[in-house]
Amino acid sequence: MNSILSDRILNMEESATLAMAKKARELKTQGIDIISLSLGEPDFKTPKHIQEAAKSAIDEGKYFAYPPVAGYQDLREAIAKKLREENNISQAKAEHIVVSTGAKHSIANVFMCMINEGDEVVIFSPYWVSYAEIIKLCGGVPILIEGTLENNFKATAAQLEAVLTPKTKAVIYSSPCNPTGSVFSKEELEAISEVVKKHPKMMVIADEIYELINFVGKNYSMASFPGMFERTITVNGFSKGYAMTGWRVGYICAPLEIAKAVEKMQGQFTSGGTGIAQRAALAGISGDQAPSVAMTEAYLKRRDLVLGLLRDIPGIKTHVPEGAFYFFPVVTAFFGKSAHGYEVKNADDLCLYLLAIANVSLVTGGAFGAPSCVRISYAASEEELIEALKRLKKALGELA
Repeated sequence: MNSILSDRILNMEESATLAMAKKARELKTQGIDIISLSLGEPDFKTPKHIQEAAKSAIDEGKYFAYPPVAGYQDLREAIAKKLREENNISQAKAEHIVVSTGAKHSIANVFMCMINEGDEVVIFSPYWVSYAEIIKLCGGVPILIEGTLENNFKATAAQLEAVLTPKTKAVIYSSPCNPTGSVFSKEELEAISEVVKKHPKMMVIADEIYELINFVGKNYSMASFPGMFERTITVNGFSKGYAMTGWRVGYICAPLEIAKAVEKMQGQFTSGGTGIAQRAALAGISGDQAPSVAMTEAYLKRRDLVLGLLRDIPGIKTHVPEGAFYFFPVVTAFFGKSAHGYEVKNADDLCLYLLAIANVSLVTGGAFGAPSCVRISYAASEEELIEALKRLKKALGELA
């Protein structure tokens, strides 16, 4: 019997990060001591002043009705002000901002509004797992350009130029990057912008969701470069830098035509994001930034801790992440080996082996366009990280 389900859902890959997190939770419910390093979720609590803003919004009783589809005006104005003052996106105004239910929702809205059947979208790879699936869902064709360990996993402007065709509609990248933690420099982004400016029908989607977790100084925004505001859709949100994953608030800053299209799309699909969460987000972006700074300092400390532990594991090859909270080591040294009844042919097998034997959940690099790697999230306590790396070292050492 043929399935009643649509081809689009049958052909869609499940999110590998969520799938591994689900497996880890299932094992935990069986009483197994699993350390989860698979999800990109801060282990910090949402800062108190943000929580209090949400409580006040409830007590005021003003925010129980449908919010404006594009978001509350004062939040949009605060986001635009932030982008002008902190990101040097001088043209940003409230009318360019659309607030959505997380940055993932923002990206889906953008592609739904831009992509026609057969349009090509260049993805800087390794890439966040959902980019390619959202593009395909919209009828587009993902075109990957690959960065390697030797260049800190950053594909180049020359690689971008080499794959452009008349069908290219957009290019998307993240910086700081999920899954690698790499950060594009001002010079690297300027070079990319010069390529884009040669192709007037192509847009850039700049995913800056990890902007606040940056260990190398300033995070540069593509939309701030000369001639690039009208060519760039900036995606950002509150999940990572403000530890607000469950609040689900993200946004775009885009040229007016695209912002209006996204608002129209959102009006048919979800309407506006949750009112109370938007009030919390306003407190986050307008209020005390010290908690976000403290979280970034803690992530840097954890990065250095994990870096030292990874370098002590024979066979692991890694670069030094410059932001976000991930390592993305090359693990090909373990392919073709076996232990405890498990044969490791690839990164998928290695993650399943480590989940079963070390009781540590990671995510296969294949989901991010890099099948020679695995992603390790260090958004966990130092105690958990030390224990997890101890287990990983033991289990990997038993492969032969």
